[in-house]
Amino acid sequence: MKLKLVGGDSARMVTAYYMCSDQGTGPERDELDFEFLGNRTGEPYIIQTNVYKSGAGSHEMRHMLWFDPTEDYHTYSILWNNHQILFFVDKVPIRVYKNSGKPNNFFPNEKPMYLFSSIWNADDWATRGGLEKTDWKKGPFVSSYRDFKADGCQWEEPYLACVSTTTKNWWDQYEAWHLTDSQKKDFAWVERNLVVYDYCKDTKRFEKLPVECSLSPWD
Repeated sequence: MKLKLVGGDSARMVTAYYMCSDQGTGPERDELDFEFLGNRTGEPYIIQTNVYKSGAGSHEMRHMLWFDPTEDYHTYSILWNNHQILFFVDKVPIRVYKNSGKPNNFFPNEKPMYLFSSIWNADDWATRGGLEKTDWKKGPFVSSYRDFKADGCQWEEPYLACVSTTTKNWWDQYEAWHLTDSQKKDFAWVERNLVVYDYCKDTKRFEKLPVECSLSPWD
């Protein structure tokens, strides 16, 4: 999807573009999130990604962007197969979320997902941890969308026919199971320069880091 985000003073406004297995509120939902956290004028936008399985999230990462996403349209994409989930910005992978290949409680691969988007007011957390207040006089707050494209398998029972590795489609062939050499270079640049928060490095929040944090995005 190509998006152009809310311009000007958008503190505490969140544009969400995400995949979800139900209407977005179910306690057992699977979900893949892009969330764009609004800002005060002149400050950088922050992009947050998250992954849910069976209602369990808390897998947040936050990145700065290397451009102003309010000035023009940019492409935000998700590659999801049974080996990995990649979040892309303009074809640059900003996040890699791997499957261990074993039964686990962190990789969503057992439910179909639908596509959603919304814009909403996150009063308690979205800008500087909730310290910035929404200036409603700056409204209306508008994000624009265009050129949506999707390529995937249609969910049919039993689901294994959809998520099993068949190599029939480009997104389910070996090249899509791992980062390519050029993607590795881009991803390394992102990790060096743009990561603001990574839950896998938050030892204050987690006494013991989640098991998926031990999986290498490079494998």
